[in-house]
Amino acid sequence: MKKLVENIQSTYESFQSEATAQLEDGNKSAGTRARKSSLELEKLLKEFRKVSIAESKK
Repeated sequence: MKKLVENIQSTYESFQSEATAQLEDGNKSAGTRARKSSLELEKLLKEFRKVSIAESKK
């Protein structure tokens, strides 16, 4: 689970930097990368939810 949380953090940091580049610099390709990161985050957070529920039932 620790590895999953670290992966979520790194993906979020990537999303944040790309989203900032899009907002501040108008970088369209950074927007594309930010959207890709947001989809990865969605998957990781769903996985975290599953793991968290499983851990709480132990």
